[in-house]
Amino acid sequence: MSISLCSASIIAFGKTELNIKSFAVKQKLDNSDFIAAQSQSTLEVKLKALQCHFTWDIDNNRSKLVRLKEKLEDIGTEEGNSWLGHISNLQGYIHYQLGSTEDARRFFSGAAEAFRRSRNSDSDEGPWLLVNYGNLAWLHFHLGEQAESHTYLSKVDTLLNKYPSPSQDELHPEIYAEKAWTLMTLRRDQKLLVADYFQRAIRMQPDMVEWNTSHVIALINAYKYNETPEEEIMEKLKMAKEQDPENLYLAVYDLEQRAKKGERIADEARELARKVLRNPVSSYSGMKMLLWVYRSYVSVEEAIDLAEEALEKHPEERYLKRCAAICYKWRIVDKRDSRINQSMINRAISLHEEVISLYPQTSFMKKIFLANIYAKSNHGLAKAEQIYQKLLEMDLEPADKQMLYNYYARYLYFDRGDYQGSTDYHMKAAEIQEQSYFRENSIKVLEKIMEANMSPKWREIEEFLTNLEV
Repeated sequence: MSISLCSASIIAFGKTELNIKSFAVKQKLDNSDFIAAQSQSTLEVKLKALQCHFTWDIDNNRSKLVRLKEKLEDIGTEEGNSWLGHISNLQGYIHYQLGSTEDARRFFSGAAEAFRRSRNSDSDEGPWLLVNYGNLAWLHFHLGEQAESHTYLSKVDTLLNKYPSPSQDELHPEIYAEKAWTLMTLRRDQKLLVADYFQRAIRMQPDMVEWNTSHVIALINAYKYNETPEEEIMEKLKMAKEQDPENLYLAVYDLEQRAKKGERIADEARELARKVLRNPVSSYSGMKMLLWVYRSYVSVEEAIDLAEEALEKHPEERYLKRCAAICYKWRIVDKRDSRINQSMINRAISLHEEVISLYPQTSFMKKIFLANIYAKSNHGLAKAEQIYQKLLEMDLEPADKQMLYNYYARYLYFDRGDYQGSTDYHMKAAEIQEQSYFRENSIKVLEKIMEANMSPKWREIEEFLTNLEV
């Protein structure tokens, strides 16, 4: 009996020792997990303090990112573009958000080389890489590669120590400039902030020609929102042209500003067109804006001729096909001229269908334009209605739905003579709570209908407008 008790005691003691060891191992693992979690939390805090695309206020709506990706692709990768590093950085961020981590790596890596070439630097590193390294630190963090993330955090610290901001209380000028360019590319509602960031960058580093050029463009874009006198802006524009004489995009901006003041610029526009045609194809070449200047101050017919000439030189360039399609839309839809031959309409239809196939994910508006062009064609109303009905069946975001309702309302009024249907769709557009040109246009149309008593539903319209949140 005593032997049994002794054996039991030994077994119990063994179990207790085993439990203690198990508890010690578990405690060690728990401590390890806690330390790892604490380390990750500390890393994340440091990452959030970085200045890069992952910490800037960028709208990650998928459809907007896809549109932006295609917009950046149309800028091209031609040598001499001083924004290639910034473009690659933004493309890397977009591709990560769209789920392509390998493309994100490729663009972030490409950004460093693009910066080195554009800065004509013998050094592989410089303060222009601050945003790029921040992006890479975040990318590795999201991929669970903490050691690599820490490496790029250290690289950022090293650069900031080696190249501190000239102003102790402000960001580095390279960061201000990249943030300004990014906002300029992304956000139309941040024009004043863009101008302010460029100004801060220039104040600390005044020798960067492309920053001065972009600052002037930002000031022009923000003119109606800011307090800078027009004379001062025009003087800055003149100086920017002198500093950056080969920038044709800026030259077109200057041409448009002078045309707005009443200057006759037709001959100068034609001369500038020769230069733009000699340059590589890019949305930064000034072609699209020059076509707008032609449309507004020369003639839409000459705009079409210029776009076709550019396409003849570069028949495979999708960006030029897009520009040409816009010109035909201006002539056929916007001008409301009955003297349009069927061959011009056929060319416009062909171009729009091709552009839709070349921009498959971002061709929503082009489909609306295609429907409107078909409506002007001989026996094309049925096709126009078919396109519109397919669009109306789509699951759209409120802003796109509002735009579609407004265009459909105008089509019903001008092309089908369905005045009641047009009124209904203007009401549908107006009741969507998105502040836009399309909402304002629909509200103005409804107000005119009500004031002129043009509809049997005018009392309903009056009540609708009274209750509308404007």
